Amino acid sequence: MFKGCAYVGESYCPLEEAKISVFDPGFNHSDSVYDVTSTWLGQFFRLDDHIARFLSSCEGFRLRCPYNASDLKRILATCVERGGVADGSYVYVAVTRGLYSSEEARRARDIFRTSPTLIAYALPYMRIADEDMQERGMRAIIATARRIPDSCVNLRCKNHHWGDLTAGKFEAREVGADTCVLLSTEGFLTEGPGFNLFFVKNDVLHTPGRNILMGITRQSVIDIATDLKLPLRVGDFPADALLQADEAFVTSTAGGVMPLAGVGPNSFAGGPGPISRQIRTEYWSRRRHGWLGTSVRDLLP
Repeated sequence: MFKGCAYVGESYCPLEEAKISVFDPGFNHSDSVYDVTSTWLGQFFRLDDHIARFLSSCEGFRLRCPYNASDLKRILATCVERGGVADGSYVYVAVTRGLYSSEEARRARDIFRTSPTLIAYALPYMRIADEDMQERGMRAIIATARRIPDSCVNLRCKNHHWGDLTAGKFEAREVGADTCVLLSTEGFLTEGPGFNLFFVKNDVLHTPGRNILMGITRQSVIDIATDLKLPLRVGDFPADALLQADEAFVTSTAGGVMPLAGVGPNSFAGGPGPISRQIRTEYWSRRRHGWLGTSVRDLLP
């Protein structure tokens, strides 16, 4: 049995029993949204921000979430507690379009006659890059696959439209890289599979500002940079800006702040840079001390 716990529909279950119907448009049409938060040492991190973004994503995709914010927090906390993973967990929540109300509706694929399904689960904390990889730094490429434009799918709504990101991951694997960064159709840096991007040039932090998910960990780094009085630019940057950077890192709930060792044929001198390491250390130090935390126990019924 896997360590963790899930909630599907209206009941809790072991992870291996968590299932949805193959007829759910959330499965066969990517008609769903999701969010991922985490716990560390018994505390959720920025839970209110994650819940607010999740509910905003539901609204953006015209999905009706069957629970309010308080109920969602209780469900997630219960998954964490029952799963025994409060000290370090990856906590996922999603709403799918759900089952059709009748056979007639299913045959007509009438998405206006469905009942939304909530899915949630908590399992041991997961990282895009493990500790060893973070210490030496990941190697990335700039993929030829382009990030889907905001004009097609609103990327501020966290969604399962990952075709472009998946194509980029295959490109990275084919050349022996660990991950990839995608450009917009206009040729500007955006993000990668499940993470936001930062790079440093002449001691100034830079991060893309458009055609991206507004990541919670990304915002945390912006907050840390402000506190540490590190200069920061948010905007449109071409691929060469990353290729010629002094250092770079990526951010995600799944791993926090993860330094890069190089991009494409270029390596950063000495591997992960000093600003990347400083921000990574500060991020995890703050989390250990309960920064912006919500106790799992306080949310249990």
